Amino acid sequence: MINVVLAAGYATRMYPLTENFPKPLLEIKGKTILDRMMEDVDSFSQVTEHVIVSNHKFIHIFENWLEGARLRYSKPIRLIDDGSVSNDTRIGAVKDLILAINTLHLDDHLLVAAADNMLDFSLHSLVDFFEEKQNSVIFYYNEPDLAKRRKCGVAVVASDGLVEEIEEKPGNPKTEHVTPPFYIYHKNDIPSILSSVDNGCKFDAPGNLARYIASTDRLYACEMPGHRFDIGSLETYYAMK
Repeated sequence: MINVVLAAGYATRMYPLTENFPKPLLEIKGKTILDRMMEDVDSFSQVTEHVIVSNHKFIHIFENWLEGARLRYSKPIRLIDDGSVSNDTRIGAVKDLILAINTLHLDDHLLVAAADNMLDFSLHSLVDFFEEKQNSVIFYYNEPDLAKRRKCGVAVVASDGLVEEIEEKPGNPKTEHVTPPFYIYHKNDIPSILSSVDNGCKFDAPGNLARYIASTDRLYACEMPGHRFDIGSLETYYAMK
C-alpha cells in the first residue's frame, strides 16, 4: 500500500499566513500538520512508501522539509511537483492523484489523504476495514448540522457498508453521513481512477473521485472512530495552535 498525500492546494482562506507557505507544514503544538499524519501512517506495516504531491510554488519548502523527514520516517518518501504556481492555475486534487500514478507508475493499493486535517484517532482503522472488504473504502461521520452537510459530500450507505450514492454539496441531503478526505483505493480501481476525468469526474476536490468510484465500482464506508479537525481558516488554526 502506498500513502499518497495531496498537498498541492493554496489555502486561500488562510491568507496571508499561507500566501507564501504551505498549510500542511504549519505547526500546531510543535509539530506540522503533515508530520502528525505521517507519524501515524509510517508505522503501518502495510504501507511501503509515501508520495507527497505539492504545487510548484511550494515544492522547495517541501524539499527542505524532506531533508529532515527522511531521518524521522522508516519508509521512503517521494515528492511530486504538479507544476502549478497559483490558486488560479491549480490542476485539482483528482488530477494530482492521476499525475502521481502516471509519473511514478504506482500499481499498488493507494491510501489517499488530504494533508490539512488533524485526527484524534489512527488511520489504521480504515486499513483494517479495507482488509476486511478487499474493495476501495472511505470513512463517514454523522453531521447533524444541515448547513454543514450542504457544503460536503454526503453518502448513502447500505447496512453492509456499501456506498450506494455520494452527493456533493446537496441542497437536500438524503442522510447525515458526511465523507471526510481519507480514502483507500484498491489497486484494481486504478484504471477507473486514470480514466475518471475523461469520463466526466470533476477534479477540483478529492471527494469527487470517491463519488465517481461509487458510481462505477464497489466502494464501502465505515463510520469514523473519532474526530477530525479541518484546519480551514485562520480562526480554526489559531484555536488549535
